[in-house]
Amino acid sequence: MHATNLDGELLPEEKDTINRLTNIPLDSLNLDAVAVVTNIYRVAQGLKNKMEQEVLSEYGLSWTAFSMLYDMWIWESIETKKLAESAGVTKATVSNITKTLERKELCYRKGDSRDRRITYVALTEKGRQVMESLYPRFHKGEIEIVSGLSVDEQKRMSKYLRKVILENQF
Repeated sequence: MHATNLDGELLPEEKDTINRLTNIPLDSLNLDAVAVVTNIYRVAQGLKNKMEQEVLSEYGLSWTAFSMLYDMWIWESIETKKLAESAGVTKATVSNITKTLERKELCYRKGDSRDRRITYVALTEKGRQVMESLYPRFHKGEIEIVSGLSVDEQKRMSKYLRKVILENQF
């Protein structure tokens, strides 16, 4: 496993993982794969928790609710099926969160005039204002999270993560 701290040493959690996994009889234990996936997960969870606590809580939003509002803000109107795929949740979750966001007057649903099975969601004016107020604070958090990386390291990391995303169709 090659993930290390700033001094080039394995993180304590990684040492514990190696100790546990090397005692399990596996035909081909790939510690590098374990390190990458485990660290991506830890970063994702840390990012989610940090943003929910430091930014989104002020607006009464969960990570998933913010993700959905963000997609509506970017694409203006988005089909619920595509919204579920983008947010990585089920259509039922999209439906439940949309109901909450509608009660907060941040979005509304509209049916497709050609196909009644299709539903779109879009931001209200209040939802647009919330996103325009919220996003600069959210972006500041994004910048803080990667501030320990050079611009070149950020670009390389983005390139590698895009490759994982595309190869796995995430």
